[in-house]
Amino acid sequence: MANSQDLYTRRSNVVPNGVGSFVKTTAVEAKGARLTDADGKEFIDFGGGIGVLNSGHCPPKVVKAIQDQAAKLIHACFHISTYEIYIELCEKLVKLFPHGPKTKAMLTNTGAESVENAIKIARQATKRQAIICFSDAFHGRSMMGMTLTSKVTYKTNCGPFAPEVYRLEFPQLYRKPENLSEEEFCKQELQKLEKFVGTYVDVTSVAAIILELVQGEGGFHAAPKAYIKGLREFCTKNGIMLIFDEVQTGFGRTGKWGAYQHYDVLPDISTWAKSMGSGMPIGAVIGRQEVMDAAVAGTIGGTYLGNPVCCAAAIATIDFMEEEKLNDRANVIGTKIKERFKKMAEWADCIGDVRGLGAMIALEFVTDRKTKAPNADICDAVTTKCLEKGVILLKAGNGKNVIRILSPLTITDADVDKALNIIEESLKEVIKR
Repeated sequence: MANSQDLYTRRSNVVPNGVGSFVKTTAVEAKGARLTDADGKEFIDFGGGIGVLNSGHCPPKVVKAIQDQAAKLIHACFHISTYEIYIELCEKLVKLFPHGPKTKAMLTNTGAESVENAIKIARQATKRQAIICFSDAFHGRSMMGMTLTSKVTYKTNCGPFAPEVYRLEFPQLYRKPENLSEEEFCKQELQKLEKFVGTYVDVTSVAAIILELVQGEGGFHAAPKAYIKGLREFCTKNGIMLIFDEVQTGFGRTGKWGAYQHYDVLPDISTWAKSMGSGMPIGAVIGRQEVMDAAVAGTIGGTYLGNPVCCAAAIATIDFMEEEKLNDRANVIGTKIKERFKKMAEWADCIGDVRGLGAMIALEFVTDRKTKAPNADICDAVTTKCLEKGVILLKAGNGKNVIRILSPLTITDADVDKALNIIEESLKEVIKR
């Protein structure tokens, strides 16, 4: 069997450089929150396949559901032959994520496809073209997804981009002026929105506003509740579709099935994927019935969308999450990690902020706590040292200065403690150096 170096060499020979490698690890097998590489080394996985493995690696019930379904029906194309497991999954989704009195759902392969289809539905429902998105957003690497995504390094030489997309500053509480209360800050940011639609785009041309309630790639900034309530009122008043991108926040990550359930605000449309299928490629678009039914037949969907095997994985994943009470577990894990990070911040001046929702926790490094200037060097050194010691960590933030925690929610307390000990040891060594 090939070792890690063999795999890196073979990869460089046949895989384009544009397929990024964010963490220099390999994988042969994994269970729960532990991953084994091609050299037999075991890691505690605090990255979770970029938030895909809330139910852990290879949960036995999900594996069994995949095996059983593959023996019966692998593909039929839902546009050609209707099969029950697609409908069964949609029935579960609309029950978990009601968007008003009547909700409908369609299935996709990925988060990016969910976003693409959500935008098409919003435009058809409103008969408008313009889309408003936010700074530091990530919505995928497809053409519309990449246009909506803020990080310019993900878009190098890929233009021209999709037209009629306009960008606002995301209301980051961490960087709000110190002289403003949260309430005053939210009021100010909503006033900016009112001015924006009078200056950069006609409000009657806006089909949708899309945002992540907790930004993923942007550094785990949670939108303030007052801002989201104001955004809902603004969209309702102006006939605009409010879209919540729940691809990374969904399925237990924030301590609820969806992040929007923390806000007491209903979106018109929402997008989902990642942990929905324990690693199988499946996502969804969910929305109010009258909005979802506005799409003309044949304008949304695709050949593989709602694949039977992926549907089986998603149903088994949801059942497993309910049985294991993973929403509750997310809150326990998140509290433990956040408290430990805050203790580190007492002696490590390079820690600018500890934030998050549920088990979606961020540790931000800065060069100075007053200026809040990003410190990418320390972030890179800590993640590298942790990898050497057996913990996989992911970076985030536009300044690449944020460690984001996306561990499986099935992780044991012992592994959480061990990983946190390694992070603390690594940080001390980096500071000392």
